[in-house]
Amino acid sequence: RIVRLVLVLRNWASKSLHEEQQRPDPFLERFQGPELQTVAASAGDNLEDEDTEEENKKKKWQIFVVDPAGDWYYRWLAVIAVPVLYNWCLLVARACFSDLQKTYVVLWLVLDYLSDSIYIGDIVIRLRTGFLEQGLLVKDLKKLWDNYIHTLQFKLDVLSILPTDLAYFAVGLHCPELRFNRLLHFSRMFEFFSRTETRTSHPNIFRISNLVLYILVIIHWNACIYYAISKAIGFGEDTWVYPNVTDPEYGYLTREYVYCLYWSTLTLTTIGETPPPVRDEEYLFVIFDFLIGVLIFATIVGNVGSMISNMNATRAEFQAKIDAIKHYMQFRKVSKDMETKVIKWFDYLWTNKKAVDEREVLKNLPDKLRAEIAINVHLETLKKVRIFQDCEAGLLVELVLKLRPQVFSPGDYICRKGDIGKEMYIIKEGKLAVVADDGMTQYALLTAGGCFGEISILNIKGSKMGNRRTANIRSLGYSDLFCLSKEDLMEAVTEYPDAKKVLEERGREILIKEGLLDESAAEASTEGKSVEEKLDRLALNLDVLHTRFGQLLTEYNDAHMKLKQRITVLESKMRQQDLEDLFSDSSDSLLE
Repeated sequence: RIVRLVLVLRNWASKSLHEEQQRPDPFLERFQGPELQTVAASAGDNLEDEDTEEENKKKKWQIFVVDPAGDWYYRWLAVIAVPVLYNWCLLVARACFSDLQKTYVVLWLVLDYLSDSIYIGDIVIRLRTGFLEQGLLVKDLKKLWDNYIHTLQFKLDVLSILPTDLAYFAVGLHCPELRFNRLLHFSRMFEFFSRTETRTSHPNIFRISNLVLYILVIIHWNACIYYAISKAIGFGEDTWVYPNVTDPEYGYLTREYVYCLYWSTLTLTTIGETPPPVRDEEYLFVIFDFLIGVLIFATIVGNVGSMISNMNATRAEFQAKIDAIKHYMQFRKVSKDMETKVIKWFDYLWTNKKAVDEREVLKNLPDKLRAEIAINVHLETLKKVRIFQDCEAGLLVELVLKLRPQVFSPGDYICRKGDIGKEMYIIKEGKLAVVADDGMTQYALLTAGGCFGEISILNIKGSKMGNRRTANIRSLGYSDLFCLSKEDLMEAVTEYPDAKKVLEERGREILIKEGLLDESAAEASTEGKSVEEKLDRLALNLDVLHTRFGQLLTEYNDAHMKLKQRITVLESKMRQQDLEDLFSDSSDSLLE
């Protein structure tokens, strides 16, 4: 019983945890719309009906198509890149270093045919890899086959799996050069590298690693070719070739490969002295190596320099701004205290990674994606803002796109009592104090998620302050705020009157609390508004009636046309029946 109880509690806990993890954030759910609920409901229906699920699985297998933009396809690229790199590195080494091939022949056979099976599987995957046509993923198998079979890559892939190693039966197992056609499958490795560079969060580091890998492969191939040339000429025949393998110091596999790799590195990087060539073919090979080395050196310098400059681009741009402002303050003879304050402000921006202009970075994205990124980045702050809790998704998008980040230093006044209000603020980070005119007496403390300043930009009727600030607000430390201008707010809430009412009601509550609302003026404005609202409602009702009348008139015309058609059909049938009766009567009379 105890064991059963423990199992029941464990299942219940895991089920509750799973449900909690699957539960979407209600704030994001409202913004993204009803799609999440639809997907969840359909998932629940599939779980309830097991037979339908099995049928769907069969149908999915029949129309199994790989999305080239999906994670599954990317993982498969990672799998296929391994045998491609294996063939490119080890086939040439086994062909040149015979000891390497003979010592581990069973291992090579297993790895070779494992890579062949992955190659065949890759061709099957390519035959079922979709492509976009008019923005939609094509799932027609005939189109997918035609799209792949008529390409050069299909021909290369087929050549790469031709069973050339059947010649092992004639020449023996120690001829791995028969499998050189496997090198033709190289495009998948380059595709994997390209997609990884796009997906990774550290593209510069990946580019450097990728460049180093290419250079190592070239040096490896050059070392193998050097050893093969030395074998063809004869080990120890002259000072340029590999020393005689009968010497114990140079006669084992590790020394052979390391020596050739060392010689190849010195030659291609042109940084060391190697024995001069003796024969004509040796001279030609060294000349070719020097040309390749110059290209490699230029590639390394160019790529590494470009990567380093890209990695420091943000810092260099930020430093240029600081230098320009320093030069300006020195030219204008700004006080040292002010100069120190400005430098500390810049230092805070860089230390806390707030120096990037978000609008500049995201300007190439469409508004919908920019809004989604902004909501996800600033989700914790936006969820605390009261005016965003019940607003519509469209208004949320408009407001988020109009928010401008601002950073205030310790002691800065965000606004002073009596100033003309042109912006409202939302606190992202930091603490602000509502202070008296002396700047010391503190009335209230504002924290992350709070908003202020909307009273002076809403033009609330009856406000004794009009469009002026009603309080002094000062930053206690470094504060990150979102700023929303009056023009942007009015433009956003014009089409969303409910949100405007919420803001105005909140502003009236604050004004009443502080005794800054003229009740008579507010009531007069409310009466005027009520008349305007009645007129608006009347006009809206007239529009609705006009629309309904048009729909009824259309339905009446359709019904009238259908009735006419039915009458016409009936009339034609009656005439035909009369004619048939007439012919039957005449025929009967003639027979009589």
